[in-house]
Amino acid sequence: MARVARAWLLLLAISVVLPMWLSSTKVSSLIERISDPKDLKKLLRTRNNVLVLYSKSEAAAESHLRLLSTVAQAVKGQGTICWVDCGDAESRKLCKKMKVDLSPKDKKVELFHYQDGAFHTEYNRAVTFKSVVAFLKDPKGPPLWEEDPGAKDVVHVDSEKDFRRLLKKEEKPLLMMFYAPWCSMCKRIMPHFQKAATQLRGHFVLAGMNIYPSEFENIKEEYNVRGYPTICYFEKGRFLFQYDNYGSTAEDIVEWLKNPQPPQPQVPETPWADEGGSVYHLTDEDFDQFVKEHSSVLVMFHAPWCGHCKKMKPEFENAAEVLHGEADSSGVLAAVDATVNKALAERFHISEFPTLKYFKNGEKSAVPALRTKKNFIEWMRNPEAPPPPEPTWEEQQTSVLHLAGDNFRETLKKKKHTLVMFYAPWCPHCKKVIPHFTATADIFKDDRKGGLRAPQAESPNLTCLP
Repeated sequence: MARVARAWLLLLAISVVLPMWLSSTKVSSLIERISDPKDLKKLLRTRNNVLVLYSKSEAAAESHLRLLSTVAQAVKGQGTICWVDCGDAESRKLCKKMKVDLSPKDKKVELFHYQDGAFHTEYNRAVTFKSVVAFLKDPKGPPLWEEDPGAKDVVHVDSEKDFRRLLKKEEKPLLMMFYAPWCSMCKRIMPHFQKAATQLRGHFVLAGMNIYPSEFENIKEEYNVRGYPTICYFEKGRFLFQYDNYGSTAEDIVEWLKNPQPPQPQVPETPWADEGGSVYHLTDEDFDQFVKEHSSVLVMFHAPWCGHCKKMKPEFENAAEVLHGEADSSGVLAAVDATVNKALAERFHISEFPTLKYFKNGEKSAVPALRTKKNFIEWMRNPEAPPPPEPTWEEQQTSVLHLAGDNFRETLKKKKHTLVMFYAPWCPHCKKVIPHFTATADIFKDDRKGGLRAPQAESPNLTCLP
């Protein structure tokens, strides 16, 4: 009888404790648990960057919830994470409506991402803190370099502390690539760099570090990082010199590491303007007069160090020679060194090289992407009617007040609170933020104590000025 009583007590304890244990999964207050379809619909309507964890049961979600709790803190204000337990009777209808299938035995969870109120993609990247955070900060961006299986032999460094520790402890020679995720040259060389890392495993260490964020300014200054990628060679923690062959293959990198040598000093190039030819070279002083005197002018804004400019230069020169020899001239080709003639570069918002501008009877017109001799000649012989330019942000009727140098401080003095967005018209991140910034300004347009302002600057930078 006593044994029966103890058995009943044990069963009672299990029936009480087990549900308590299952419901004790620690979930951050920043993760919203949802079971009602209407609640999820409302969430997706009011949040534009949502990652939803669907789980077969509460127990199945436990490890993901631990990870996502830390992620939610890191992306607070930028993304939203919520959880739907499809094993819960109340939530089954919601999971079915969202077409979540967790019936396979090996499938315990699903991660779906929603953007601007609609399904965007199934999350299929590495389920790590760093990868999920990077995804939520840029859902349409590329995966992290370390997510590439081919990059398993590259040492991926995340912080300055880890970088210093690597220099201190690593005995083998180290080749470190400082890069930026958006850099096209970095993306081109990465497959070769990681292939070399595999070939040299055990003899050399090849490492990568994204130092684009502002927190790495000290490293940029210390190792003279002026562009991306910058590849530095170290021996026993001591920096020796940079590796400057950015057109390298894996074989080039392996061969160079057999006998590392500092970059050879380059012979100064002859300025394009001094080479002669049929291209007219314009300056801040003579530009306006030149485009007034010539009815059709295609201008290439360039920089002496720009590889794309050097590639386009002979095509541009050859096209200019053909046009110059025509009896009935279709127009002329001209060039401006934007690194010297900074007033023109600023005036025409030159932010990348090469940039083409077309002038018809002194007025600037739109020009398509031209790169070859044939394209230049065909365009000059028959310039297409350009589409009307889109109105600038300042020209649009919005509740945002646009500031300039002469009214900046005076305007801010009149407001108790002001959120200022420093931006550049060409900046893609700025273009992405502008609609949201403008919509917010509409909400506060009648608030006399504060407002939203937008002076032009070099990059997006939101600053609250009390």
